[in-house]
Amino acid sequence: MRYTWASATHVGLVRAGNEDSVRPVNDGSTEEPVVIAVADGMGGAVAGEVASRVAIDAAFVEGATSEITPGERVRNGNDAVVAAVADDSTLSGMGTTLTLGLFLPDGSVRIGHIGDSRLYLYRDDELRQLTSDHTFVAELVAMGQITAEEANTHPRRHLVTRVIGTPEVNVDEFEIELKPNDRIVICSDGLNSMLRDREIAAKLKAASSPSDAAWSLVEAANAAGGTDNTTVAVVDVSL
Repeated sequence: MRYTWASATHVGLVRAGNEDSVRPVNDGSTEEPVVIAVADGMGGAVAGEVASRVAIDAAFVEGATSEITPGERVRNGNDAVVAAVADDSTLSGMGTTLTLGLFLPDGSVRIGHIGDSRLYLYRDDELRQLTSDHTFVAELVAMGQITAEEANTHPRRHLVTRVIGTPEVNVDEFEIELKPNDRIVICSDGLNSMLRDREIAAKLKAASSPSDAAWSLVEAANAAGGTDNTTVAVVDVSL
């Protein structure tokens, strides 16, 4: 399989700084293994930016080799953030989400995920969220205490229950098989907090390239209010 990707990130219309990180930062295309990832930092403007950058850099330190699993990459990111706090107490309390995909030449993608950044699959005009949000409201939805629609406006909807920056992390890991014409989206919650899935799907359908898709989604999030940083990576699959 060939993978063609692009990313876009924007501070939004409310925040003073951008605490998101994305890798790779440059658009590209390859038939070789490639890792695509988004991290959304927290802990204050400076600390959040540090956490996302440190975690995502550690996840990429060995390149795109398939010998290192996505789960190991996420745990490497966690170890790096914990070590950074140990070295500098002013960073205490910082953390970050991290969602990444290791795209392999055989058409499979291995996913590692912690937090509330998301990975979507857009296939045959249908958008599916493949990752689970590690949030308080997602747990309430799973228990049937609130609906998914109610979760969108719940006052504690931003409370993340699993995050990088703790002594031990429980990482979600799974693998899916991709098909030609699939489109993968990895994003920070600045996107899905502003746009419903049907709106995301409409932008993906209209976009002719990963770059067009990524930037149209970021611009739509800002047009809807832009209350958070928004970062989007889009990967197109082809033969």
